[in-house]
Amino acid sequence: MGPTTAIQSHKDLRVWREAMDLAEACYLLSAHFPRDEAYGLTAQARRSAVSIPANIAEGYGRENKGSYVQFLKVAQGSLKELETHLLLGERIGIVSTEATAPILERCETIGKMLNGLIRSLQRHAPKGES
Repeated sequence: MGPTTAIQSHKDLRVWREAMDLAEACYLLSAHFPRDEAYGLTAQARRSAVSIPANIAEGYGRENKGSYVQFLKVAQGSLKELETHLLLGERIGIVSTEATAPILERCETIGKMLNGLIRSLQRHAPKGES
């Protein structure tokens, strides 16, 4: 998709595509978590990872920019939640720093993209809507 391609769907958003890749990576990583974490850290990490692209998509489908921004902020919260689950996994020894490092780097990149999108939407929103 080139720089002049119009955004017609949430699927056209780079941040949504990156968030989908992140969620996929988290599913693959968490598949190696211990079985006794299936309803604990595994489920929590997966739920927060999925929440990121889901909230980007839901916000895109909203009627106004203010609602869209709110959903993007929820996605940011889920991103921080995912980071926390991964860091806790490192601390308790169920996942290595080497395994989480690329995912945490993706989290940082997506966080910056979300911040940029939020700022852009707020800058271009009519008064009282952001």
